[in-house]
Amino acid sequence: MKRMFGVKKDKEPPPSINDASDRISKRGETVDEKIKKLDAELSRYKEQIKKTRPGPAQEAVKARAMRVLKQKRMYEGQRDMLYNQTFNLDQVAFAAEGIKDAQQTMSALKSANKELKGMMKMVKIQDIDNLQDEMVDLMDVSNEIQETLGRSYNVPDDIDEDELIGELDALEADMGFETDANGMPSYLQPDKEPDLDAELNLPPAPTGNAAVPAGRSNTQVEEELGLPAVPWASLRG
Repeated sequence: MKRMFGVKKDKEPPPSINDASDRISKRGETVDEKIKKLDAELSRYKEQIKKTRPGPAQEAVKARAMRVLKQKRMYEGQRDMLYNQTFNLDQVAFAAEGIKDAQQTMSALKSANKELKGMMKMVKIQDIDNLQDEMVDLMDVSNEIQETLGRSYNVPDDIDEDELIGELDALEADMGFETDANGMPSYLQPDKEPDLDAELNLPPAPTGNAAVPAGRSNTQVEEELGLPAVPWASLRG
């Protein structure tokens, strides 16, 4: 049976877009090489036309140049067509790559969506709200504890702050007036030794035998000096 009907050949897979693009690009390169050869030939014919005198010889060179120019125009048309085909294949390849990227993106999004759903089952918004409320309550309690521990024991609670501020302002005003010659406040000046004689208002101590003024007795002088009275009999003795 195989000898009579033969073996069914396996179909070759269709060429991919990249394969087709590469094949067309190679054909375009071949056409470009042919166009370059024709350009070189045209340049040679131009030089011959310039050097040849008008006549049959020059006309023959011009005919050959026209033939080469027609071939060049034909190859340029083929090259443009190949370039258009390559451009179309590039557009199709770009679109195909975009579809593949979209498919991969959709697969990644589906996988991420599934993972997020599983994670959201473990985390509830109500639990987060309750946790936040508890944290706020704990912070309030902590602040109350700190204020209680930082309270002063000797300061009464019924002190008027406005009254204290007024006394402080008056004290600063008094300090501002009590300054010495150098402009130093009184509370910063060094302490001075007290003058006991000035405070007691005592007269200076007598030196030697002071004469008693006329018209005044010794008793009056002693009373003015603040001395105790001494009997005259004891002095005579």
